Amino acid sequence: QVQLVESGGGLVQAGGSLRLSCAASGRTYSRYALGWFRQAPGKEREFVAAISWSGGNTYYADSVKGRFTISRDNAKNMVYLQMNSLKPEDTAVYYCAADLSGWGRRVDGMDYWGKGTLVTVSS
Repeated sequence: QVQLVESGGGLVQAGGSLRLSCAASGRTYSRYALGWFRQAPGKEREFVAAISWSGGNTYYADSVKGRFTISRDNAKNMVYLQMNSLKPEDTAVYYCAADLSGWGRRVDGMDYWGKGTLVTVSS
């Protein structure tokens, strides 16, 4: 079991920045990829960013490439999502998820999910 708890969401104006954090606990001795996903009202959950266990490989959705940065600190069991140049279309609930066997990029491939944190970007 891996427990994931997100934090750092909130209300921000367009063009602003937020940093999301996700604390992992439980099966932290296992090596797994971590991903961030989001779900806007009335839309399906979508991939945002993922990072390998070592942190050496990162992946981003085209919609956030160049604006968002994913990172992790395995010593602290934390993963982060730095979001810059936020747009109203980034408004969504953001979820942290763990993938025990893959690259952490597929919604249906994730093994554990946090409960999410709401990000609202005003225009």
